[in-house]
Amino acid sequence: MSDTSKPNAPLPFEELAKAIRGRRSVYGYISGLKLDRTAPAEAWSSLPYRPVFVGDTETGVLHGGVVTAMLDESCGMAVQLALDGTRAIATLDLRIDYQKPATPGLDIKAHSICYRVTRSIAFVRATAYQESEDDPVATATSCFMVGANRTNMLKDKPAGYRAPPPLEAPEDPTGPFARSPFARCLGIRLSEDGTLMMPFSPQIIGNPMLPAIHGGMTGAFLETAAITGVMRELGASAPPKPIGLTINYLRSGRALDSYASVSIVKQGRRVVAFEARAWQDDAARPIASAFGHFMLRPTPGADEE
Repeated sequence: MSDTSKPNAPLPFEELAKAIRGRRSVYGYISGLKLDRTAPAEAWSSLPYRPVFVGDTETGVLHGGVVTAMLDESCGMAVQLALDGTRAIATLDLRIDYQKPATPGLDIKAHSICYRVTRSIAFVRATAYQESEDDPVATATSCFMVGANRTNMLKDKPAGYRAPPPLEAPEDPTGPFARSPFARCLGIRLSEDGTLMMPFSPQIIGNPMLPAIHGGMTGAFLETAAITGVMRELGASAPPKPIGLTINYLRSGRALDSYASVSIVKQGRRVVAFEARAWQDDAARPIASAFGHFMLRPTPGADEE
């Protein structure tokens, strides 16, 4: 068990950047996310393209949750680079605006800037892109709590920690996620009443000291639940296209299975608004909620709202 009783000494910037490169989240490590370049309060990162990240095998496009998780972690690194390495951080909210689908086969890069830090809150903006930052795949804004708990991922070491197995997508040709390797990688299952379940696994850990589920994994789970729920409710045969997603983190996701449900707020001819919520052992105490919009395929004869 790590010793949190001793005061943490501030780290010089170069040592801080080195610590962030070597001591990131569990999911960030096994996903292959790399911190390529640093500056005070700025992080440039990259994520190699992998088949397991695909959201729809018919197009080869990455799952939106992969982008969400990358931006969440990249924003967190920018916050740590704005601090001194002595305090824990946690995502409070994350808004993603999807500009265009990621080109299959290409790596994704991100540039995150922590532009303001108060006593307890850090504010970040980020861009995910492939070939040029001027042609983004997605943009994000986020808020982080500073001093969120007593752990320090840059210095503390979890007791009995073992490296998790690599990310894999088990084959399931007849299941609801046959076309989504990333959903299968997360082990997401669909019940008859439309509730989704994501089993806890070492691969989805963010903070290994608590341990707590990676905020990006919770976001990916909520997005998957929203896509699945909207398709089920509307009887759609093709996944809708994400436009924007705002995730509010209400409490830490513990080492437990997570559940999610979705409801449609408003449906137009081309756009649907939805709400989703995730919980663990108590549906009345959600760990996160999300609100967003999807673009639907045009329906002949329907009026735009």
